[in-house]
Amino acid sequence: TAADETGKIHQPGNVYGQASYILKKIERSLQSVDAQLVHVVRTRVYLTQIDQAAKVMKAHKKYFDPIRPANTLVEVSQLATPEMLVEIEVDAVVDNENS
Repeated sequence: TAADETGKIHQPGNVYGQASYILKKIERSLQSVDAQLVHVVRTRVYLTQIDQAAKVMKAHKKYFDPIRPANTLVEVSQLATPEMLVEIEVDAVVDNENS
């Protein structure tokens, strides 16, 4: 989600800003275990307003083009707090033998 370590939600009301923040967090998390976005094979996007999908996918493309992992996008009625507009999960595969 777009929550930082203290629980503060970044970019309230801005679905593109939240998606970008989340994807940057994901990128940093991967780097902390010597992985990269190219290791992501699947993403799942939970969105509270499906009419905002194009904005979320614009952020997704910014981080995953030309990688293009499998992607699922679903609309949900709400997330953990009303300020959260989008949640993104990823699955990454890293071959440690060749890293």
